[in-house]
Amino acid sequence: MIPFDTLILFITASVLLALAPGPDNIFVLTQSMSKGAKPGIFVTLGLCTGLIFHTTAVALGVAAIFQTSQLAFDILKYIGAAYLLYLAYLSFKSSTSHHFRADKKELSLAKLYKRGIFMNITNPKVSVFFLAFLPQFTSPQNGNFTLQIFLLGFIFILCALVVFGSISLLAAKIGSWFNKTKNGENILNKIAGSVFALLALKLAFTQR
Repeated sequence: MIPFDTLILFITASVLLALAPGPDNIFVLTQSMSKGAKPGIFVTLGLCTGLIFHTTAVALGVAAIFQTSQLAFDILKYIGAAYLLYLAYLSFKSSTSHHFRADKKELSLAKLYKRGIFMNITNPKVSVFFLAFLPQFTSPQNGNFTLQIFLLGFIFILCALVVFGSISLLAAKIGSWFNKTKNGENILNKIAGSVFALLALKLAFTQR
């Protein structure tokens, strides 16, 4: 069993890391501002579901592949970068559409959930980060290593869920106010498209 003081330290670190600006919480922020709280929550659920993949990868040792194999790391990051560019294209396309509201309704909550999963899974830096971060809070004296990793991963996901969910609710309120201004929706979509494009470039040029 992981000691209580270790868990408190881990939870504190997890919350602070979830709050630090990064692709996931920026993605939640832009989606919530442009689409509302409910879509933002489903994006959050998708991102947190993706974290299950990374936790499992660390527990099973798969994440070590991305740390040791440049080819595997590059393939996954370029897939992720291409997907972010695709999202940027959709955002810019929506900002020039005269039927924006109709387009927005067509994007189901299920698709937003899947979008969150795919974006998180195709970022190899998350697996590498988990590989470096989670084992620091484990110890042979605390029992089975794999179970410890899964427990810590589950706690991290809960922390991310709370933080990202809060960001979503706050961003939705800001977006609701902004959408009332002239051309507010178009401006938000251009901002979202620019953010996605920048995140794609950052991911494409990132190193292990």
